[in-house]
Amino acid sequence: MPVLVASDLDRTLIYSSAALALTMPDARAPRLLCVEVHESKPLSYMTETAAQLLTDLADTAVFVPTTTRTRKQYLRINLPGPAPTYAICANGGHLLVDGVSDRDWHGAVTARLADECAPLAEVQDHLRRTADPVWVRKQRDAEDLFAYLVVERDLLPEEWVKELAAWAEARGWTVSVQGRKIYAVPKPLTKSAAVREVARRTGADLTLAAGDSLLDADLLLAADRGWRPGHGELADVAWSAPRISALPERGVLAGERILREFLKATRTPG
Repeated sequence: MPVLVASDLDRTLIYSSAALALTMPDARAPRLLCVEVHESKPLSYMTETAAQLLTDLADTAVFVPTTTRTRKQYLRINLPGPAPTYAICANGGHLLVDGVSDRDWHGAVTARLADECAPLAEVQDHLRRTADPVWVRKQRDAEDLFAYLVVERDLLPEEWVKELAAWAEARGWTVSVQGRKIYAVPKPLTKSAAVREVARRTGADLTLAAGDSLLDADLLLAADRGWRPGHGELADVAWSAPRISALPERGVLAGERILREFLKATRTPG
């Protein structure tokens, strides 16, 4: 039976320059590989060692990138190793098979959201009315599934975030703050549901996972084993659960450590 490895990408396996956390002397910094270019500029990185580990992982497991990114944002990433057969985008709203969204999966997801949650338009309107232009830089929706703001974190009132979370909770939505982005996501829109579907299709009997944000908690809980880095929302609240390992590494070196743990677990699954 194959082993399925479902991993978040941003601030778990790949890192922007601002998130690298290179605290060592410059002469001892790891060599970096750029894995994403946007508007002709390098955007995301992993260490060269991590790149080799990810390539090796493809020989021992079904690797499934599992991201909140839209399909367009995901497809501009150029990960090392063979192209994954499956990828999960938009927090589970799209299941890509060889780069193409599975229509049946997406249709089932959107039908469930319509039945169980307040509509996206209501959430977008609330964000427009309550968010202050002083600290909001952009307001976006992702694949007509969820909404997010790009903000100035230094100016963002924490009380506003708490009020938004309470308002969203009552309407079947959840709120997550990741770097400069504030996400409002329908509760049934989960990475774990899409990962379970991939496990069903591949016949995987062991699922490994990693992630750093509150939106990854359900993914980690659904896995047989999981890892979180020493940074991010989950680390900030000291989140823990059975079968989940909290790693001390922060920044891009955490991505390298996570891939080492994946490989170790796939080679000795017992």
